Amino acid sequence: MSNNSDCLTKADLIDSIYDNLPFDKQKATQIVEDWIELIKEGLDRDHKVMISGFGVFEVKEKHARPGRNPQTGDKITLAARKVVKFKASQILRKQLNDSIAKEQASVPGDSGVTG
Repeated sequence: MSNNSDCLTKADLIDSIYDNLPFDKQKATQIVEDWIELIKEGLDRDHKVMISGFGVFEVKEKHARPGRNPQTGDKITLAARKVVKFKASQILRKQLNDSIAKEQASVPGDSGVTG
């Protein structure tokens, strides 16, 4: 990951491809851009993108609903919209939870029990 961020960025993906595969920076950038475009097209066309071992991106419809302007307190209607939801696969969830368990086991005096 980049030094200035706590998240993996598109630039990090490009750098990883460039560092680990026999592609120049321009080709690595094109690979990442094309991959993102494929996901966007899949969501637009099928409303669902499933990546085995990773998870499912799915477009969901949100209906119009009442809300309020936080600055004025006035009641408003929030427009209907589409949102993208992500659900991690069982494999990814297990991997994340196993890594948390390992971290907790390595902390001396921490039984992992809260309460």
